[in-house]
Formats: sequence, structure tokens, C-alpha cells
Amino acid sequence: MDSSTLEHPLSAERSEKQPTILIVEDEQSLADVLAFWLRRQGYHTRWAPDGAAGVEVARRDRPDLVILDVCLPDADGLTICEILADSPQTCDIPVIILSGVDQPDIIRRARGAGCRFYVRKPCDPNALMILIRQAIDDARAWRFDEPLDEAADSPFDGWPATEFDEPV
Repeated sequence: MDSSTLEHPLSAERSEKQPTILIVEDEQSLADVLAFWLRRQGYHTRWAPDGAAGVEVARRDRPDLVILDVCLPDADGLTICEILADSPQTCDIPVIILSGVDQPDIIRRARGAGCRFYVRKPCDPNALMILIRQAIDDARAWRFDEPLDEAADSPFDGWPATEFDEPV
């Protein structure tokens, strides 16, 4: 398998600022490798070695995305994901769980905790980069940071009127 990453750094036209990704991972060597890959793709990175530090950094710095391990020294990553999803300060930050946990219901539990994607370690860096871009783009669209195309037709144009379409 080819271990090189996609060569497609973020351009100035795509974003005014380079997105920041918070890596919450207790294995510093893995965090360093992830940070290296992400910087090559044009992202800024932050690192937190445990769940408490991850929540603190997410609240203070408001990264564009969090990559979160499930097995952390001070907390279960799913609990950290729930804390981020439930907090008004961080609920709009997408979370990708990157973990080696292989339990039968882990993906369902991770989605229930609020994560956007669950990726198993070891992973293909190209696949991870695609998911990261998708999660950040989706979050920006939800925040209405990206201008909407006002010339685009509504998906409801041409639908017949119903009783619910009448003014109140």
C-alpha cells in the first residue's frame, strides 16, 4: 500500500485561513505523524495528550476539527466526544474518532456520542484526508460561513402548493 499522502494543499481561494485540527491522542509518536501529514495538506495542528486537555483546547481555540482517540489515559474518548457535542462552545466542531478499538458496536456508540466519522487504526492517510475535508466542508456549510449561491434554484421550485404553503 502506498503510504504517501495526497498532494493537494488548501488554496487561498478555498479558505481565508488555514483550518486548525486538534489531535487528541495519548501516543505522541502517532500524533506527530498525523500532524506531519496534516501540515503537508495545509492544516494547522494542535495536540492534546488526554481528554481533559482536549476539551480545554477545543473550548479555548475552537479548532475546525477534532481527531480523537477512544483510549485516553484520563477518560473514554466517547465521553469526551459527548462533552464536545453537548457544549454550546464546541457542538459545531466535527469530531473524527481514530481508534484501534474493535468492538462490535463501537461505530454505533461513536455516532451516538456525536462523532462525524469513525476510522480504524491503522488507516489509509488518503482516506483520512478525504474524510477530514468532508467534515470541515460540511461544518462550514452548517455555520453558513460559505456564501450560498443565490442564483441556484430552490429544490422545491415547481412543487404543487399544499395546505401548509398558505400564509398564517
